[in-house]
This record gives sequence, structure tokens and C-alpha cells, in this order.
Amino acid sequence: MTFLSSIVKTILLGIIQGITEWLPISSTGHLILFASIWPLEPATFFEVFKVVIQFGSILAVLVLYYQKLNPFDKRKSPKKRKQTLQLWSKVIVGVIPAAIIGLLLDDIIEGYLSANFVIAVALIAYGIIFILVEKNPRQEKIETIEQVDYVSALKIGCFQCLALIPGTSRSGATILGGLYCGCSRTVASEFSFFLAIPVMFGASLLKVIKYFIKVGLFSFGQLFLLLLGTFVAFVVSLFAIKALLNYVKSHDFTIFGWYRIILGIFVIIFFYVI
Repeated sequence: MTFLSSIVKTILLGIIQGITEWLPISSTGHLILFASIWPLEPATFFEVFKVVIQFGSILAVLVLYYQKLNPFDKRKSPKKRKQTLQLWSKVIVGVIPAAIIGLLLDDIIEGYLSANFVIAVALIAYGIIFILVEKNPRQEKIETIEQVDYVSALKIGCFQCLALIPGTSRSGATILGGLYCGCSRTVASEFSFFLAIPVMFGASLLKVIKYFIKVGLFSFGQLFLLLLGTFVAFVVSLFAIKALLNYVKSHDFTIFGWYRIILGIFVIIFFYVI
């Protein structure tokens, strides 16, 4: 594998990450499927690569929501500062379930649940769930991010645990949790974005530490690929987040449910039938 080939793969993986992280269609599932067809080697590097480039997606959220997420903005009134700090405290509450289970089961998930069949089943199963949820929508009781209470944040955080299975989709699981709690589609999407910040940062840090322990330091070429993938994911995420928020203003998530089902069936046919 030439380094130029690795650069092309890295750019494509960054684009996939930037788009699929925020749409409820599973970024990890798409990255693993891409690597099954055109792998980024060595495999030990790809395992850390597919998690670390998520940091680019986090940066996109921080840039787009800088004012909303910054409690120290001098333009904010004391009331707004308090609301921002409360938002962060709700995010922390929502992160606790996935943080605990993720730390306990990380090796099991990586070793046994990253198979293409598991991804395909998760894609199809949650695709069906999205369609059913949209056919029987709950009454929207939470129309602004400030109305999300601590109990709802914890419930959404529990839904996020489902995303530890590749193919489920972290954003998809948390959006479903938000809809279940009575959030509007916009609020469910935004709270999903905010929950991603500590979860994805923590996951990236954990993967890097494990890589250092098992393999050692990154080579110059590997570090370049990580930075390139992260940058591409950041730029693409900026557009993907805006596109999703504009879309949910006048559409539901049914199309993503059908996409998941079709992709899941394709994966089964491609890897297990043909």
C-alpha cells in the first residue's frame, strides 16, 4: 500500500466520518464497512484512526455552538450563563451511562461486535425502529434545549449506551432517546450533538492511550494521516450538522430508517451471499 493510497483512503474516511457521525446512520458502521472493502493498514492503526478522527466532528460542534456552549461569554447575561452551566451539567449526567459501560466493555465490543453481520443487523433493526417511531410520534413537550431536564438527560444517556454496538449509530440512539422523552426533532438532534463532545473526546483519548501501551508512538506518516482525517471530518461535519438541522425543520427521520434497512440488506448480500 503506497502512502498516496493511504492519503486517498484517509480523505474518503474523513468525508464518511463527517457525514455519518451526525446523521442517524452509524459512522462507525460505515467506516468499518469501508475498511472491509478497502482497508487502511495496519489494522491496529485503523482501530485508533476510526475513533480519533471523530475529534474533528467534535470541533465542528464546538465551532458552530461556541456561543451557546461558552458560559464565560461576556455578552451573556447572568441568567444565560446559568443556563449554559446547567446545559453542561445535563450533558455530564447524560454521558455517565455510556462512559461506565464503554470503559467496561470496550475490549469486548472491539473484539466481538465489529463483525459485518452485527453491523448489518443493527442497521436494519434501528432502521425499523426509526420508521415505527415516526409513524407513532410522541407529543413534543420539550421545544427548546433549556427545557431538557436532568431525568430526560439521563434517559437519553441510557439510549446512548445502545450505540456501543457498531451499526447502531450514536446520534441515532440519542435522537431516538430524545424523541422518546418528548423532545422536538431539533432539540433531540442538538442535545445529541452536545452529548457527543465528552463521549467522543473520551473515546479518542482512551484509544490513543491503549495504542501507545500496545504498539508505541505513531510514526510521522500515521500522525499525518490522523491530522488529515481529523481535518476533513471537521470541515465536512460543519456542513452535515447544518444540513441535518435544516432538514428536520420540515421532515422526519423516516428516510434515514429506510436508508439503514437498505444498507443493512446490501451488507448481508455483499458479504454473506455473493
